[in-house]
Amino acid sequence: MCIALAPRAAGEGDSHPQEPESLSTDTTNLPWVILRAVHRAARLDGVSTRARAVLCALARTVDAAKPYGEIFARRTLLSERAMQSERTFYRSLADLEQAGLIMRPPQRRYVEAGLFGRAYLHLTPKATILLGLVEEETASTAIDDQTDGEEVVVPVAQGFEAPYANMTDGANTKDLDPKTFQKRQPGRVPADLQRLRTLGFVDFLIFKLMREAREAGKRLSDVVEVCWQHLRQAKRPINYLRVLLASTTDFGHRLRTKVAELNAAQTAACKRKEAESFVQSMDGHTFADATGQTRYTVAEAGATLVVFNVAEGVTRRSVGQWAEGFVQAIAKGHIAKQASSRERDAGARLAIPRETLDPIRSEPPRQLTSFASEHLGRLRALCRRP
Repeated sequence: MCIALAPRAAGEGDSHPQEPESLSTDTTNLPWVILRAVHRAARLDGVSTRARAVLCALARTVDAAKPYGEIFARRTLLSERAMQSERTFYRSLADLEQAGLIMRPPQRRYVEAGLFGRAYLHLTPKATILLGLVEEETASTAIDDQTDGEEVVVPVAQGFEAPYANMTDGANTKDLDPKTFQKRQPGRVPADLQRLRTLGFVDFLIFKLMREAREAGKRLSDVVEVCWQHLRQAKRPINYLRVLLASTTDFGHRLRTKVAELNAAQTAACKRKEAESFVQSMDGHTFADATGQTRYTVAEAGATLVVFNVAEGVTRRSVGQWAEGFVQAIAKGHIAKQASSRERDAGARLAIPRETLDPIRSEPPRQLTSFASEHLGRLRALCRRP
């Protein structure tokens, strides 16, 4: 209903004429029983103010012909009628349930229709008596005997009947028990995102950014890990992080590449350390290649590799990062360790052929050349002179 008020005449109390003002209201006609129930719910003592507001909304919504039946209303409708937020609305329901005024049965599942998650509120016989929806004698059949000093409320049979055949059931109703369907946020922020607190991020903002990153096809942990150095230096890190979440960069791929490079560097460092330990243990030992022309001697506690080529007769020294390549050559069989003189002497005493101990070092016997023979003859003549 909408009523337009006529403007006041000039000089009748106001110096300036006013524009017409439109007023509107709800023209819903409620039964007298419902109006009395709403009035009694507003005057109920012993419960909190927020619980009285929700009880008034329930008294206005319940079917007067079936006060124990399901209350077909969304939680948004009830919270609007109670003028409360959904969080306060759930707390009010908990207060009413603790006071024994409402019942919240578990969710029902309709397998044939493929629906899940319905739950309806019910007024208890105690609430219907207080609100005047039923007489006390009628409700006495729904109240059982007392057990251990506590009143046990037994709902009547009509309270759990199926909804009316001519009433919408599905889109018109919502679950009113949040414990069975609502996903609660974890108590603590993930460990890899706790460093965002040092930049001014609160926990609820971190959870919100996690949802935004998931909707954008990203993981907030990947974005923070890849861009942490730049994020910590940003003047407005919250805005900077939101821009990163809205970008098309594949932070997951960048993080995997970064982790692969780090693992490769760690593996190379581990191999280099193992090679250095091996060459330190081989200090003073001699190795030779397959042809026997090049000999390698580890010296100076594994810091230097002495390389001698028989054909050239030149000795060279290798310094730096030579240990890893040297160990790889040994592992592939390109270089073999030579037996020491002590080992060769021990093998000779045991009648072990020299070729068995050191096959690389076996050489043909030397031959006397004409030049060497003449030189030896001159030396003998010099020794015979008086």
